[in-house]
Amino acid sequence: MNQFLDGMIRAAKLDVNFYEQVEADKGAFGQAMAVVVLSSMAAGIGSVGQAGVVGIFTGTIMALVGWYVWAYLTYFIGTKFLAEPQTKADHGELLRTIGFSSSPGVIRILGIIPGLNAIVNIVAGIWMLVAMVVAVRQALDYSSTGRAVSVCIIGWIVQMVILVLFFSIFASSSV
Repeated sequence: MNQFLDGMIRAAKLDVNFYEQVEADKGAFGQAMAVVVLSSMAAGIGSVGQAGVVGIFTGTIMALVGWYVWAYLTYFIGTKFLAEPQTKADHGELLRTIGFSSSPGVIRILGIIPGLNAIVNIVAGIWMLVAMVVAVRQALDYSSTGRAVSVCIIGWIVQMVILVLFFSIFASSSV
């Protein structure tokens, strides 16, 4: 447990060496998934005032699905469209590193304090995005941070389009 918490702290501190270790450690998949679950549960608990208790469950499921989709999109975009000559990665490497980049999201539990939800979510969102850029840069062996930022932004936009289409179809079929 200590090693797990230490890993989350190192990921939140944007420790490049830690992200390299996670990239190489095929056994860290479960831990990366646990980080995503903890982060999303923290967000759910933090938003209980707005989303209710059901928000914890649905938020956790959506975060896991989003993590997987974003990791796959990042893999595809980063290795097929924006690869550098030294880029070599597999989907698992991105699942592990991006999973740990969710570590700063545990602060979202502070959103349960009245009046703090919005600011905590903004801070956590920015921190998690910066951590993801570090994770992507390391997992895809990029020499350019700008390329990692581009991959993350393109992946986020594509993911949002997919989610909007999915929810549009789901919402129209349930009416």
